[in-house]
Amino acid sequence: MTEQQSDAFIFFGATGDLAFKQIFPALRDLVRDEGLNVPIIGVAKAGWNLEQLRARAKDSLDQHGGADPETLRKLLGLLHYVDGDYADPATFAQLHQELGAACRPLHYLAIPPNLFATVVEGLAASGIATNARVVVEKPFGHDLDSAVELNAILHRCFPEESIFRIDHYLGKEPVQNILYTRFSNPMFEPIWNRTYVRSIQITMAESIGVLDRGRFYDGTGAVRDVVQNHLLQVLAILTMDPPTGEKAEAVRDEKVRLLKAVRPIATADIVRGQYAGYRAVPGVSADSATETFFAARLYIDTWRWAGVPIYLRAGKKLPVTATEVWVEFARPPRETFGENVPAASAHMRMRISPDIEIGLGLRVKEPGERMAGKDVELILTRAGAANRPPYQRLLGDALRGIAQLFAREDFVEAQWRVVAPILGDVAPLHSYAVGTWGPKEAGRLVGAGDVWLNPTPPPSASPAHGTASAR
Repeated sequence: MTEQQSDAFIFFGATGDLAFKQIFPALRDLVRDEGLNVPIIGVAKAGWNLEQLRARAKDSLDQHGGADPETLRKLLGLLHYVDGDYADPATFAQLHQELGAACRPLHYLAIPPNLFATVVEGLAASGIATNARVVVEKPFGHDLDSAVELNAILHRCFPEESIFRIDHYLGKEPVQNILYTRFSNPMFEPIWNRTYVRSIQITMAESIGVLDRGRFYDGTGAVRDVVQNHLLQVLAILTMDPPTGEKAEAVRDEKVRLLKAVRPIATADIVRGQYAGYRAVPGVSADSATETFFAARLYIDTWRWAGVPIYLRAGKKLPVTATEVWVEFARPPRETFGENVPAASAHMRMRISPDIEIGLGLRVKEPGERMAGKDVELILTRAGAANRPPYQRLLGDALRGIAQLFAREDFVEAQWRVVAPILGDVAPLHSYAVGTWGPKEAGRLVGAGDVWLNPTPPPSASPAHGTASAR
């Protein structure tokens, strides 16, 4: 299918939580900023009518930034609603009628994966899967086997180029900034390899717990929730080779090639933790063995990265909410001035959230007669959170048929292969206190002379974007 603008947007699960928190605000932004002007059809089995869906959309926008009167009028005017059972052919017949003259719809499956087969088969049987695209939310399966099965279900009715697997992390501006910074600045590529990089750390910390998601989270855990998808996406962008050619698939090709070279994580190289009090959360089993903290050491078996340890860490109820990447550069073979220099002295730090920051760690001479120095960090760029929400970017791209920021089938399956050996209760579960950096056992994963590098709270006052300053 050629890359043409979709002429209708259909979202299944229109009365659900995802639609309320993400889809309606993204549609508002697309109408306001990008002139979206196609039928927007919500589908659900809630016993609602169109006016109730419009009221739900207005409530969503009121809670997520509001909308000016003209944008609200346009968005509500584009809305249609189909109420019915996904297993009933009459539901899809009504949907076909609501489409009118539209013939290239984008279908968004904001529904549980166990309903995917029912919906895609209903779309195919009604003739509205032809020339259409489909967006599916993570999780893309529960393990490798279920991911393969899910892909087979989708491929019954849609070719791979028409399937858009959405991971909102790829829509974040600072994640894209990693890719851009790496390949647009000639000083980084010569040292982005095993000769000059000592280790890499990626930390995704959250100060909150599981909130009201106890039942969902207890069947998921940190590995499936954020490591298999978000952190491996960041790792691929951080360590992939430069894309070759100008084809839209070039970046995705290199990410897949990189991830296929990541060695499956061994149980000896992980530490699992659970914060104190987790089992008292409603919906969580009283004897739960689900991890709320996960740390791992892994390796990439390529010439570029062979032997370089990569440390991943994610957890809830940690001291701050922040996601950071640290690339530690190797020290010279001999310290010219005889100093005991910390391993992390020379580094590049990239903050992904909640603010955007890139810092470069250096040593500078202390004032005085002695040739002695101190560590400083030059802040190369600092900015607040990006203005363009990830879902606006991703839905806009899906409507235009631009797939670069979406996960391809082979990439998803490569992600599952990396984590396959460490899914579930395969290693001891260590308790950790709320507000700490997880179980102390995680310290054994980092190499001699290394420590975990903990994100700090964002500064209350930041220099202007693009300035350089010492941290």
